[in-house]
Amino acid sequence: MKRFAASLSLLRGDLFGGLTAGVVALPLALAFGAASGAGPIAGLYGAIALGFFAALLGGTPCQVSGPTGPMTVVFAAAVAAFPGDLSLVFTVVVLAGALQIAFGWARIGGFVRYIPYPVISGFMSGIGAIILLLQIHPLLGLPSVGSPLLALRSLPEAVGGARLESLLLGGFTLLVVFLTPARITRVVPSPLIALLGASLLAGWLKLPVNTIGEIPSGLPELRLPAFSAEHLPRVLAMAIALAALGSIDTLLTSLVADSMTRVRHDSNRELIGQGVGNIAAGLIGGLPGAGATMRTVVNIKAGGRTRLSGMIHALFLLAVLLGLGKATAHIPMAALAGILIKVGVDILDYRMLKILKRAPRPDLVVMIAVFAITVFVDLIVAVTIGIALAALMLTWQMARLTQVNVFEVAPADWERALGKELQEESDYGIRVIAVRGAFFFGMTAQMQDKINKLLGAKVVIINCYHVPFMDTSAAFALVEMVEKLKAEGIRPILVVNEGVGLDRVLANIGCAEVFGKEGIQTDYRRAVELARGLLKPGSDLNPAGGPAAEGRAAAKNPRPDRPA
Repeated sequence: MKRFAASLSLLRGDLFGGLTAGVVALPLALAFGAASGAGPIAGLYGAIALGFFAALLGGTPCQVSGPTGPMTVVFAAAVAAFPGDLSLVFTVVVLAGALQIAFGWARIGGFVRYIPYPVISGFMSGIGAIILLLQIHPLLGLPSVGSPLLALRSLPEAVGGARLESLLLGGFTLLVVFLTPARITRVVPSPLIALLGASLLAGWLKLPVNTIGEIPSGLPELRLPAFSAEHLPRVLAMAIALAALGSIDTLLTSLVADSMTRVRHDSNRELIGQGVGNIAAGLIGGLPGAGATMRTVVNIKAGGRTRLSGMIHALFLLAVLLGLGKATAHIPMAALAGILIKVGVDILDYRMLKILKRAPRPDLVVMIAVFAITVFVDLIVAVTIGIALAALMLTWQMARLTQVNVFEVAPADWERALGKELQEESDYGIRVIAVRGAFFFGMTAQMQDKINKLLGAKVVIINCYHVPFMDTSAAFALVEMVEKLKAEGIRPILVVNEGVGLDRVLANIGCAEVFGKEGIQTDYRRAVELARGLLKPGSDLNPAGGPAAEGRAAAKNPRPDRPA
């Protein structure tokens, strides 16, 4: 009985979530279609095809897909590139979908999991701010504006030209969505109550407010891909841009859905579902799209939890296309604005906002940068710059934690004592550099700075035994330092941990030979013995002998009984 009740509750949530998301998606799809140059109906076709197949086959259960702003911009560029030839334009869409399927099969989608949380936080809060800013004008009864920056610039004029009727309907909607008790919203979601209530109120009082308006109707025609060899380069280039943008946009929305539902998505399956959906959209003359953050959040907030909610959203739009347009034509735009304002408030990342004063400064810088660029520049640019900033901050932090010191740093006490003893007994003819921590490109400058301290030595032991990782940049920097040491007549000996495989890293990039015979050792004490041997009389580095290398070496014991 409990299982049946839970299933019924889940079904009710998916039904309300899908219907609410469909109502929100309707004006957006029509607007994106009009902006693309292919006509409002193309936006509706794309929302239906992509919304259904991405939900059915995708890897994010509660995600709602459809035309989005960034995808519409690229599609509009394709329309401009092939004027009067929509068959080529929709071929771009079909090819982009095929590329997304290839991305999923190649398991490229998993890389999105490595996006740092400050980037996701800034993106989520930025999306929330965009929604809030763009809904100010519709709430006041004025035409929508195209960007958050324009919304801010025109805010004084908007307030001065506000229409009282729209403001009252918007205020009614806000009261309903914010103040409806939880026991009621568990049965019927507050956005749906607000939408129906505002529509009935506007009709009853005959308020002169902006509404969604008449919806086009009719089934689409099949458009088969077709292009010639001369168009292939441009078609392929635009398809790659469309596929890459749609994949990033979708997977970012998947991360937002994960954060809200605490359910992890399948990135690669999601890309395959999006690819199939975009192929279907292109074949019926619809706009391409991606996982839509705004619609996904609306779906989740209204109770949607499974892929059924996304499919219901698409079926609702299909019903509108087939004849329910008259019933939805009278929905006030101010009511939609009120619902979306609630969505914008909810999507703000309060978990990060609550700790702004206590958050680490690098994370704070990344979050604020992503937020600002998301709101005032572009969503994809924001995430790209955010990831780059996060990588730079991580590099800086790792560089601070990794130590490269002459002599004093050997991680184990016995190594430190032996290194000190070795330098003193050789009258500093033997010097020791100990590296502790990841040896990567961020450490190359620090490593090069140590060379000046080594001049005058005859043998340098570079102790990298406690280095867990070395990248190519660090390997080349190490080789460059070794070549400078050899040019000064100094013999280098590198100590590495055989289990880590740094010797193989150097061999693979062709740098092992620069150390010469026995120049790379996997035992620190063996390296010490080799260094002492190089300073003995008759060796290449000490052909005439000398007290530093002979007398002191004889007086000291290398203490081989010490543990490794």
